[in-house]
Amino acid sequence: MRFRHLSALTALLLTAALTTPLAGTATATASSGTATATATAPSGAASATASSGAAGSLAAPAAVPATEAVSGTGTGTREAAGSPEAEPAPVTDEVEAARTEVEAARAEATGKGWGWPTVLPSLRRNLVAHYDFEHPDPANPAIEQDRGRSGTGITLVNGGAGMRVRDGAHRGSRTSVQVRQVSPTTASSDDWKAGVYSPTGVPTLNAFNAVRGATIMGWFKMTGQNPSPNSNSANPDDFYGAIGLAGVLSGNSQGHDVRALLELITVNGEMRVVALGRRVDGSSSQTFAADRPWQEILPPGEWVFLAATFDYDTATMRLYKNGRPLSGFYTLTGDPWTIDGPPEPDLASPTDPRGIKIGGSYPQNNREGNPCNCRMDSLMFLDRIATPGQVLAQYLLVARHW
Repeated sequence: MRFRHLSALTALLLTAALTTPLAGTATATASSGTATATATAPSGAASATASSGAAGSLAAPAAVPATEAVSGTGTGTREAAGSPEAEPAPVTDEVEAARTEVEAARAEATGKGWGWPTVLPSLRRNLVAHYDFEHPDPANPAIEQDRGRSGTGITLVNGGAGMRVRDGAHRGSRTSVQVRQVSPTTASSDDWKAGVYSPTGVPTLNAFNAVRGATIMGWFKMTGQNPSPNSNSANPDDFYGAIGLAGVLSGNSQGHDVRALLELITVNGEMRVVALGRRVDGSSSQTFAADRPWQEILPPGEWVFLAATFDYDTATMRLYKNGRPLSGFYTLTGDPWTIDGPPEPDLASPTDPRGIKIGGSYPQNNREGNPCNCRMDSLMFLDRIATPGQVLAQYLLVARHW
């Protein structure tokens, strides 16, 4: 493997990251339920109880169950997204392309006096929303300004400006946002989370209307107990079945249902890092779950770069940690996104998403659900599928070891 112009240390790190074998993939069959759905698989591959977090809001829709049903029928089987590590030549090309783009981005920033670049040039055009938690609204510091093209500000719910902490995840970052559960034993609405919500849809997020794909990327650091006690339950032994990270809501969401979501969800009794997507509003979602234990992917006290991509035309999703693909499995078989048959290509619903949710469900703050005791930084929402090389390059662009 060639790494021209790279330092010996960088070449060693990249080689190690891109040649370690990954776990195999699996598939599963599912049966649907009203509030939760269980998917079972041969060889103990997976069964999933899906619950997804929610976004912040302007209006208060009716309360709904804290777990989102994952339903679908069919007899076909979809293979999990493969890892490019099985093909040495393409991986080498991706590394070379990533290196070239990173060097070009840094040269451009240096030449224009921009300081350390934080967004890969090839991603800028499709960066619908970007939150680095270093740009409070001058009129209201509880609002975080959007550094993406849509200008969609988000609310730092309950904690306000105090949620920004001096703990930057990467080069070029000084602060991040702290989200957390506040009252574990009380059904209240005081969890620290972030987002935006409108029951009629958020017009500035219309780039996600009728889109072929989407990408969510960001830095995450676990800082406390996860998952959290279920504050909506009278049983002190109940814990939430999910840990909310970041997602784009569907066009008919009550603050919980999503079009694209990066989260942790209980699958066959085990919490896993997942990508959860829904192509058609009100229809079935699909979940792609990482094979590895979530504590290995997100060890406590450590900043980790996660990414999830959603291809609505081919019904495929991918997960990445620190620029490297994570192997995994789907929790539903058949055609839950109804992509079989015309018309082509298959696109997401042509509706404005009702918002963005960060660190838990219902950012309109009318209910608690799936809080995350963690910090987040540089959350990026794109209206297309980032390539594996771009995910790697975005990570390398800001990773501290370079």
